[in-house]
Amino acid sequence: MKNFLIMTNEVKDPGFAASNRIKEYLEAKGGTAVLREDFTEDTQTYSNIPDDAECVIILGGDGTMLHASRLIAPHDLPVVGVNLGTLGFLTEIEMSHLSEGLDDLLNDRFHIEERMMLEGCIFHRDISCYRLSALNDIVITRSGFSRIISFKIIVNGELLDVYAADGVIISTPTGSTGYNLSAGGPIVNPEANVILITPVCPHSLQAKSIVLGEWDTIEIHIQKVRKTQLEEALVTFDGQVAERLNPGDIIKINKSRKVAKVVKVQERSFYHTLRAKVGGKA
Repeated sequence: MKNFLIMTNEVKDPGFAASNRIKEYLEAKGGTAVLREDFTEDTQTYSNIPDDAECVIILGGDGTMLHASRLIAPHDLPVVGVNLGTLGFLTEIEMSHLSEGLDDLLNDRFHIEERMMLEGCIFHRDISCYRLSALNDIVITRSGFSRIISFKIIVNGELLDVYAADGVIISTPTGSTGYNLSAGGPIVNPEANVILITPVCPHSLQAKSIVLGEWDTIEIHIQKVRKTQLEEALVTFDGQVAERLNPGDIIKINKSRKVAKVVKVQERSFYHTLRAKVGGKA
């Protein structure tokens, strides 16, 4: 690859110092790089992409990687992350190995993983009013002073169960090492195609995570807990975009037609990364 777009979390890269360093390095090696400064945490759609762009380099942490990947997925371009955050589980290149990583991109020493995404559609009073994709997870959680929320989950038109809990996580394999893992859910290879359901602090002795097929359709119906409380819950997409939910609202979730194309330049496997960044051993 020779032609790149650079998208940066300026909070993590003040003055775009690291971004300009990358741009200058790529150009010195015969590539082209366009640095866009119009990408912010509030950006919901993005089309300012050069026609000849072959790859998007994303500078920031895992949150930036998730946000930018959602924006780029409709354009069918691969993305690669440069870690300016802390954990950097989703980012591929560390600043300490920046030149090596950029050389790998320029010399086509990489492979691309296709990561499945989810699409969620919120129905307020049977009217679809909000639709968004997620690479990691879609989470329904209690809001305000609500001590617990009640919801029923329907899979492919059949009742799965009714839960009383702090919330529920609907996760992709990519998101299995995030909130899902913290809530006791299983770890799944990110190249797999399954959907995970993990209740958060369920008021039950038997509520466990459930692994569904990629083509299953999930409906989550928000139920009323207290007569005097109207607002019951929030739904978030990759922990970044939130929408308030009321009793009677329904969230329909299924596999998105879009995929995130993630560039891998390192030979390290997912299991090595898992051990190094989650298990605490390199």
